[in-house]
Amino acid sequence: MRLFWAVAAVLALAGCSAGKDAVVQGSSFSFVSPGGKVDITYDVAQRQTAPVLAGDDLMNEGKQLSLADFPGEVVVLNLWGQWCGPCRTEAPEMESLAKQGVQVVGIDVRDPAREVAQDFVRDRKLTYPSIYDPDGRVLLKLSGYPRNIIPSTIVLDKQHRVAAVFLRPVLAQDLLPVAQRLTAET
Repeated sequence: MRLFWAVAAVLALAGCSAGKDAVVQGSSFSFVSPGGKVDITYDVAQRQTAPVLAGDDLMNEGKQLSLADFPGEVVVLNLWGQWCGPCRTEAPEMESLAKQGVQVVGIDVRDPAREVAQDFVRDRKLTYPSIYDPDGRVLLKLSGYPRNIIPSTIVLDKQHRVAAVFLRPVLAQDLLPVAQRLTAET
């Protein structure tokens, strides 16, 4: 039985990797995990434009929130859910980043009860906005992106091209140097 699970795990991991290139050629971002890496950075020439992600503002029902609301800004896009243990640890790190002047935008995924996700935000005194995406429709625009890896973080440069992807929980100290470097780019 152990052999079965070991083979299944290897096949699952192999299914996530597709060659050495992190993006498919073209102008729109299409994610491919290069060799199973969890921290991926893209040189300027490799960066692809992120789709315009938009949806209901978690805290302001009836209001839309979009990446287009942050033109010319580096954006740290954090995928989270109140049900996710590592997200509970990561949320204060995202807030710390936001307080240091980095634009953080969350995407709250797989939370069917909006009120519970709102309580999560209020209890942790989070000030950065989040798109409410209980059914994952917003995430479908991220072609090939592993929607089952929560938390994960995508860092966009000032032109909203994907500059870095973290498929793991992160700390503010992981993201701040990346955001500062991107902010300094001309």
